[in-house]
Formats: sequence, structure tokens, C-alpha cells
Amino acid sequence: MLSWIDGQSAEALSVRDRGLAYGDGLFETIRVSAGRPRLLVRHRARLEEGVRRLSLPVSLDLVEDELLRFSALLGDGVAKLMLTRGEGARGYAPQADAQVRRLLLASPAPTYPAKNREQGVTLFPCATRLAEQPLLAGLKHLNRLEQVLARAEWSDPAFAEGLMRDVSGRIVEGVFSNLFLVKQGALITAELCRCGVAGVMRAEIIERASDLGLPVIVRDVEHGELAQADEVFLCNSLYGIWPVRGIAEHAWPVGPLTRKLQGQLRELLDS
Repeated sequence: MLSWIDGQSAEALSVRDRGLAYGDGLFETIRVSAGRPRLLVRHRARLEEGVRRLSLPVSLDLVEDELLRFSALLGDGVAKLMLTRGEGARGYAPQADAQVRRLLLASPAPTYPAKNREQGVTLFPCATRLAEQPLLAGLKHLNRLEQVLARAEWSDPAFAEGLMRDVSGRIVEGVFSNLFLVKQGALITAELCRCGVAGVMRAEIIERASDLGLPVIVRDVEHGELAQADEVFLCNSLYGIWPVRGIAEHAWPVGPLTRKLQGQLRELLDS
């Protein structure tokens, strides 16, 4: 399978790489169709924020150029882009002359059951909680052990995703998705100032909903609000939107706003 390191075909990474040792870096999972990365502007914007916060010395123009060339070779599938701080000596302190590593890894486009999109999915209530770290909140950094632990909680295929909460019990997101509630015609999604990933599809939905005149509220979401929601849906950049049919004792219909937004995003996923 196609893989690059620093713009060249390669598969071997140094055992001294700080991405391996400390999760010191960022990544993006990018849908590629007809040789072009989808939602590129949004992926780059999130990378820019992550590079700024982690102080990674890298040219994002170079990263984007490599991604475009890599995507042209891939054609259709998924490009995983990773930036690590590169090699370093033992110890947490980053070296002043660190050389950021740019990794690209191709994989086939995932095949999700059509019923997930059409009929909705059931969520597993994860016991694993998301720790709060405002300095990393919103970023797609390489430290993903919370998601690994949460995903290991279930193996029953009846559950397509898991619901994750923070240490105070507030609803944050899915294991690999962002989550929206619909209540009285407004979209509600979690404020990601303490933890969670600011998904690119989440950003796309917020903008499109606003353009359609749909109210969008970004704030803390308490667990008890699930019972009051009219509709619930998940989103990510690979599958778009999945309606949520239920979790534990709660159940929802596949509602009109969910269907409307699915229609709005169809061209991003099908063309």
C-alpha cells in the first residue's frame, strides 16, 4: 500500500521518533476521491491550529503540496497524514533543531453498511471518560489512547459507534465522530474547549446549517438532554452523517433536519 515519509516512498520510521515515543504530533484522516482530497481547506485549518499550539516547525504549503501529489496517485481511498516532531533524544524536552516528519499512508475507502446512513445507528454508552486538557482540546493529536480504550468496550456489531463523555459526565462526541442534537429546530453540539476533536465535517455542518438559516448552538451538553432531543445524529469526514436511532433507554426517529443536512452533504461524498 502507498506510503510516503517526507515526500518519498518509504515505510520505515526511526525508533527514536517522538511521535512513537510520546504521541508528539498531529494527524488528519482525509477522504480522497478522483485524486483530490475532500474538505482540504478545513483539514488544513485544523492542522494550522495544531501546528501553532504544538510549535511544530513545518511548512504547511509543503505538506499540502505533498498531499495533493499523494492523492493524485491514490485516486480513491483514504489518506492519513501525520506530522511528528521527528527524532529526539530520551526525555520530554523537544530539541531546538527538531526536523518534523511528514507521513502519508493510503488505505482503501471504508465500506459502511448503507443502513447506517438510511435507517440510523445505535450507540454504545462508553464508560471511558475524556480527560480535560484545554491546551489540546479540539486538536487531532497523536495521543488517542482514550479512544482505543473506549472502542475496546464493545464488539457487538449492533453498535456502530460509542458515546463519549468528559470526566464531569457531559456529552462530548463519539469515539470517531462528532455528535449533534436537534431540539425545537436548533442544532446543538458540544463546546470543545476542554477535550474532544473539532471535526472537519462538524465545521462543515455548522457553516451549512447557518447558511440555511438553522440555529446552531455550541455549548456544554448535559447527559440528561438526550431525553429531550427531537433528533440525534453523528458526523465525520468519511461517512458524512449517520442518524442515531438510540442509546440505552433513549430512542429517536430519523428526523427531517437530519435528512436535510444529509442531502446538503451528498455531493461531498458521492461525486
